[in-house]
Amino acid sequence: MQSYRELPLVLAFVLLTAICWGVYGPVLREGQAAMDHSHLRPFICVGIAYFLIAIVVPVALLALKGERGGWSVAGIGWSLAAGAAGALGALGIILAFQQRGSPVFVMPLVFGGAPVVNTFLTMYLSRTYRQAGPLFYAGLILVIAGAVSVLLFKPAPPAHQAHGGGSAAEAEAPAAKQGEPSQRETAAGSLGHSLRQVLLVALFVLGTVVCWGAYGPVLHKGQLAMAGSRLRPFICVGVAYFLIAVLAPLALLLAVPEAGGFTFKGVVWSLMGGAAGAVGALGIILAFNFGGKPVYVMPLVFGGAPVVNTLVSIAGTEAGQVSPLFYAGLIMVILGAATVLVFAPKPAHPPPGGAAAEGAAGAEGDVPGGPSSAASADAPVPPSSGQSPSS
Repeated sequence: MQSYRELPLVLAFVLLTAICWGVYGPVLREGQAAMDHSHLRPFICVGIAYFLIAIVVPVALLALKGERGGWSVAGIGWSLAAGAAGALGALGIILAFQQRGSPVFVMPLVFGGAPVVNTFLTMYLSRTYRQAGPLFYAGLILVIAGAVSVLLFKPAPPAHQAHGGGSAAEAEAPAAKQGEPSQRETAAGSLGHSLRQVLLVALFVLGTVVCWGAYGPVLHKGQLAMAGSRLRPFICVGVAYFLIAVLAPLALLLAVPEAGGFTFKGVVWSLMGGAAGAVGALGIILAFNFGGKPVYVMPLVFGGAPVVNTLVSIAGTEAGQVSPLFYAGLIMVILGAATVLVFAPKPAHPPPGGAAAEGAAGAEGDVPGGPSSAASADAPVPPSSGQSPSS
């Protein structure tokens, strides 16, 4: 059974990821605005940040200190797939915005749908779907509904940020020329797309929901296939991001030139956004390493990240401009997250030792016969099959 002494560590890493992924959007938006709203160039900077944090640093640590666990074909495959899912999900959001998808409905759909995909995929892989009770589903619904409420009812950004963080003169110039029709056109941009644009936005949102929802369970499988290694799956995630977010966009820029250009400010902000994403990914790996399970780790992350994103976005906004429904959404996320944590599906307790215990461990995805996570404070691994993990 997972030790209660490890639970604060799991929650700390979940909080780290929620904060990092919560600030990812606002920081990356600053970088995009500083590059004349280029789409591929900030994405390339994100990939470079992942290369530095998720490949160079872990490889150096492995060479200097080593780590428990080892490489395996299955572990590499699962971890590369997780990294590809994360990168493709980020690209899906960029493409949805490019098709005039509005954050007003794109991000609530993503943050509301990804935990659902994550939870049911996790229960399928661990074969615990029959053990999920009504309170677990109620908590999951609260997290999703709360995240949607927070994003739908967040205060409108100041006028100078309405067009992607540009200057006040840039934001006000179109309104001064077009007046009231400009405001109606902005609203129509969210709801009145052409049929083709609506279908494309829906397709990209669905792709991001599936990719980000599958990220946690797939990464967990990769980590377990490497005997609980922390650095090796992280390296694979970095490799996938480098291929998808650096090499592929560079090839596209060479083939199809894009408006905008690299600037010092844009590169710095975009690298900071990529660093936040990479550190958040490491936080998930560490949460898994201390006994956390995707079935509640990822819903907590996806419930907390939009809250952090919104709080960062409304910094400096007067209290009277914040809707009560926004605060209601925050409360729903907190209550739902606590319910998900407490009532997450738990595998049956197998008898200690023997084939039965190993079979139960295999169904859950833990490493059969692995050492206890308390055996080494320096390099903890998931509980062994004889520990009967309860979460």
